[in-house]
Amino acid sequence: MTHQTPTLAVLVKGWPRLSETFIAQELVALEAAGLDFEIWSLRHPTDVKRHPLHDRLQAQIRYLPEYLHQEPSRVWEARKTAQALPGYDEAYRVWRQDLRRDPSRNRIRRFGQACVLAAEMPAEVLGLYAHFLHTPSSVARYAAIMRGLPWSFSAHAKDIWTSPDWEISEKLSSQHHGAHFGATCTGFGAKHLQEMSDDPARIDLIYHGLDLSRFPEPPQRLWRRASDPLQLMSVGRLVEKKGFDRLIAALALLPKDLDWHWVHIGGGGLKDLLQDLADDAGIADRITWRGACDQPEVIEAMRASDLFVLPSRIASDGDRDGLPNVLMEAASQRLPILSTPVSAIPEFITNGTHGVLSPDAPEDLAQALVSLARSPDQASRMAEAALNRLRQDFGMDPGIAQLKERLDAMLQGS
Repeated sequence: MTHQTPTLAVLVKGWPRLSETFIAQELVALEAAGLDFEIWSLRHPTDVKRHPLHDRLQAQIRYLPEYLHQEPSRVWEARKTAQALPGYDEAYRVWRQDLRRDPSRNRIRRFGQACVLAAEMPAEVLGLYAHFLHTPSSVARYAAIMRGLPWSFSAHAKDIWTSPDWEISEKLSSQHHGAHFGATCTGFGAKHLQEMSDDPARIDLIYHGLDLSRFPEPPQRLWRRASDPLQLMSVGRLVEKKGFDRLIAALALLPKDLDWHWVHIGGGGLKDLLQDLADDAGIADRITWRGACDQPEVIEAMRASDLFVLPSRIASDGDRDGLPNVLMEAASQRLPILSTPVSAIPEFITNGTHGVLSPDAPEDLAQALVSLARSPDQASRMAEAALNRLRQDFGMDPGIAQLKERLDAMLQGS
């Protein structure tokens, strides 16, 4: 059981979120390893479904004002309390400097949320840890300055590649109230952050890995024959960086004699656009849009599929995937993988060995799909290799031990 007065405050964008089960996995494991913390969420939940992991967490969940105008009395009372803290004036100076470079409502909201956090955190809190380097880390940083506490972060993907350089550099600088340490889940991202930090040793590469105890043993698959129908599936939010527009274009290029069906799992703002693209391409009847699903539903779909497809790409604003956990989940079920060599995906999938990494152009994706459809023996060998790589190199426990050691050192002031 957790203590009533945990010494660590964990900042997250929203809780619970189906699309961020890697955070839930980490926090459940840290709790099991003996770390006591409470969670502070910047947003209330919007997902209808929950992941089984969310129900395993015992930590207290507290919600900051999602929008300041929704809880004016709480915000103003917190600001009065915060103004009496020894670090408030310095936090206000840092925030004003940030606001001049980023004059946005979001930046104003970050400071208001930081005041509430600094005012309402128990006196026993000795440090803060934020998931994502952008908004949650800003709130943690301002509150940490107010309270005179160390803070740290875990960076992932969008937060690294869409944040301005000045903001990342200052969050990594000891001269600007930077983080005590930062963790990130890909070698690709770690190298980038180390190059931007005044002390590269403060940035750790910590793969999320996968807690295989949460997953059923992989099925002993009856591999399809080259002439059999091809059951494709994808899991991912319907956003630009996932590349599903290009996958739809690729599916439209598949030869007429290939019998295929694609199942998509996940929500997102591009659903109507993508469905229109499928209609225009004349393939809507070969696609099932299942929306957001919980983990048991995802695993069931993986076990019923022949090929997992994730055509990740770099979005127009620079956003991109890190190492999507869903690739490891597919590997855990002995499901062949087709993806792209974007960001850190090659850190897990070696092209031709553990799966196929194709350029994200529709013509290339279509060619890769046809090749895999016609070579089920090759697909099965790569699926076996990916499963073995997952088991040998991408388990969860080493990363959790490394992260807990870092957090313990921060809380102990070392």
